[in-house]
Amino acid sequence: MWRVGIDVGGTFTDLFAWNEENKNYRTAKVLTTKDDRSRGVLQSIEAAGIPFDQVSLLMHGTTTATNALIERNFPDAAFITTEGFRDTIEIGRQHRKALYDPYQTKPEPLIRRRNRFAIDERMAVSGVPRRPLNADDANRIAETIAARGIQSIGIGFINAYVNPQHEEEMREILRRHVPDAHIVISSETRPIFREHPRFVTTAIRACLMPVMTSYFDRLREALDARGFAGTLLILKSNGGVMGAENAKERPEELIESGPAGGVAYASYLSRTTDFANIIHTDVGGTSFDASIVEDGRGLITRNYELEWEVPVSVPMLDIHSVGAGGGSIGWVDEGGSLRVGPRSAGSEPGPACYGRGGTEPTITDANLVLGRLDPTLSNKFALDVAAAERAIDGLAAKIGLTRLQTAEGMIRISCETMAQAVKGVVVARARDPRDFVLASFGGAGPMHACFVAQAMNIPKVVIPGQAGVASAFGATAMNVRHDIEAFHYADLGSVRVEDLNRIYGEIEAKARERLIRDGVPAAQVAIRRTAEMRYVGQTYEVDVDIPHGTLTPAHLPQIAEAFHTAHRQEYGVSSDDFPIAFVALGVVATGALAEAPVFSFAAEAAANGAGDRSHKVYFDGHWLDAALKNAAEIRPGETIAGPAVIEYLDSIAVLPPGCDGNVDPHGNLIVSITN
Repeated sequence: MWRVGIDVGGTFTDLFAWNEENKNYRTAKVLTTKDDRSRGVLQSIEAAGIPFDQVSLLMHGTTTATNALIERNFPDAAFITTEGFRDTIEIGRQHRKALYDPYQTKPEPLIRRRNRFAIDERMAVSGVPRRPLNADDANRIAETIAARGIQSIGIGFINAYVNPQHEEEMREILRRHVPDAHIVISSETRPIFREHPRFVTTAIRACLMPVMTSYFDRLREALDARGFAGTLLILKSNGGVMGAENAKERPEELIESGPAGGVAYASYLSRTTDFANIIHTDVGGTSFDASIVEDGRGLITRNYELEWEVPVSVPMLDIHSVGAGGGSIGWVDEGGSLRVGPRSAGSEPGPACYGRGGTEPTITDANLVLGRLDPTLSNKFALDVAAAERAIDGLAAKIGLTRLQTAEGMIRISCETMAQAVKGVVVARARDPRDFVLASFGGAGPMHACFVAQAMNIPKVVIPGQAGVASAFGATAMNVRHDIEAFHYADLGSVRVEDLNRIYGEIEAKARERLIRDGVPAAQVAIRRTAEMRYVGQTYEVDVDIPHGTLTPAHLPQIAEAFHTAHRQEYGVSSDDFPIAFVALGVVATGALAEAPVFSFAAEAAANGAGDRSHKVYFDGHWLDAALKNAAEIRPGETIAGPAVIEYLDSIAVLPPGCDGNVDPHGNLIVSITN
C-alpha cells in the first residue's frame, strides 16, 4: 500500500509517495487545474502510476481556502453580533499599515455591511448575562437572512468566550428559519478574548465552509469512483493533518495548508542531518514561503494575518509568504523602475517559454535567457527560448536596458524580495540568521537559494534530492494534530490549581474526541500542554509548556521559570519584578502515524561519477563556463565548485561563483555560501 502526499500550488500540483512495504518511492508533477483543483490531484496520482485502490493514506495540502479568501470567491455570508459591534470586522484595530501613506485603503470586508446584523444582548466579562438576547430582533434577523438566501452565517457576541449562552440561543433561532445553513459561533471557533480576531476568524469559518465542503465532497466522490478506499487526510496550518470531515467544519485551519508540508520536510531534514535549526524556504510558481524550524519543530504564531487587519486567530505555523515565484511577472512602475511580482502567470497561460500562450516576462523566462535553465529540462519538457527572449525584450525596451541586464535585474529583485521575507520571520522572532541553515524547496527554489542566503548572511544552504516536491514529501511525514484552547485569566501567584486541572481535563477530552473521529487509536494519542502567558500589563503573550499530570502548587515555580525562559527567547529580556499571568490554556494533541523512513536519494548514483559537461551561464554581467551536472550521477561525498547548474528530476540548483556544494549520504546538496 502507498502513502501519498499531494501539494496543490498555484502553478504545479506535486506528488510524493512511498510504499509502506518495500519503501520504494515515486514522484509526479502536473500543472494545477485552476478551474477545479481536485482534477489535478487525480491527475498527479495517475501520472505516478499508482492504482487508487492501493493508496492507504492520501495526505492533501491545498491552497483552495486561501485562494477563496484572497479572491473573495465564496457565497455571500452573514454575520450577527452585539449592538454596537456591527463594524468591528471592518474597522479592525485602527492600525495603519503605512503610517504616512494618506491613500492606503483597508481590504475589502469578508462580509458586506448589508449582511452584518446587530442585536440587543449583553454578556458581562464575568459571564453573567446583563441583557438577555432580544428574541424579537433575533427572529427578524433570521427571517431577513432566510429571505436573502444566505446559507453561511457567523455569530460573534461580545464576551461570548466566557459564556456562550446567547450565541447558542441565536443559533437555535436561525436553525428554525434556515435549517440547511452553515451556522458557526465564535465561542466554538475561537473561545479566546479580543473580539476583533475572534469575530474575523468566525467570519472566515462561515465564508469558507460551503467552499471547502463542496471541494472535499467533490474530491472524495471522484476518488471513490476510482476505487480509493483509504483515508483522506488534510494538511493543517499548525503542522499536522486532520480528517476531511473535521476539515469541512474547521476550514480556517487550512490557510497555510500547502506550505505546512514544506515545514514538515524541514523537520524531517533536522532529524536526518546535523542541522537542528533550519530556515525553511519554498519557491513555487506563484509565491515564496519562509519559516523557522528550531530543534526539529516549526514555530507557532497566533498573530497571522491573511491581509492587513484580517487576522486568522488560530495556532498556525509562523510562515511568511510573498508573491515571488517562477511565474512572477516583471513590469515597469509609473516611475520607470523595474518591478517583479506579486502578479504571476500561474499555470494558465504560464511563463512565455512554456508555449501555452503567455507573453509577459516571468522569472522562469529570465532564468532561461541567462542560461540557468536547460531548454529541454533534461529532455523532460521543451522550453521556447525565442518566446522567452521576446518577452524579456519587450520589458527591456521599456526601461532602456539590454535583454541580459533586464533578465538579471529581474532575478536580483525577486531574490531580494525573498530575502526580505526570510528577514521577516527570522528577525521578528529575535533569531540570528547566521545560526541557521537555509533549506530550499520548490521547483524554483534551488535556482535562487544561494542568492537569498548571500543577502541574509546565512552560511549554508541545504538542497534536498526531492526539493521540487518537498511539500508533498513533507505531507507524508506528518501526524494527525489538533490544537484546542480555553480562556483562563489568572495571576500565577493566586491561580487555583484545581481550576487549571479542571480546564486541562476538559480540553484534553475534546482533543481526544477529535483524534478518535480522525481514526486515531487511543494508544497512539499524545498530549502536550501549553499556556499563553504574559507579564501583568503586557498586551502580548508567549507560549509556555506546562507539566503533565495533576498540577499542584509545587509546579508553579517551575512554570514561572519556563515562562521567563520563553520570554527571553522571544524578546531577549525577562524580569523578576513583574507578576505573571495566565491568559489561555491549551493542548496540542497528536495521533502518531508511521514515521517516514530515511530515504537516500543518492543510493543509485553512478559508479563512475558525473560526466564532465559545461554550460554557459550569465553571472554579474559576464558569461561564465559553469559545470552542468545531472543530480542522479553525483556520488555522495563529491564536491561541486560553483559556478554550476545541477539538474534534479523536479528542480534546478544554481551555484554562483565561489559557492561550493557537497552531497551527503542521503543525497542532500550542502552548499557553503560566500559573499
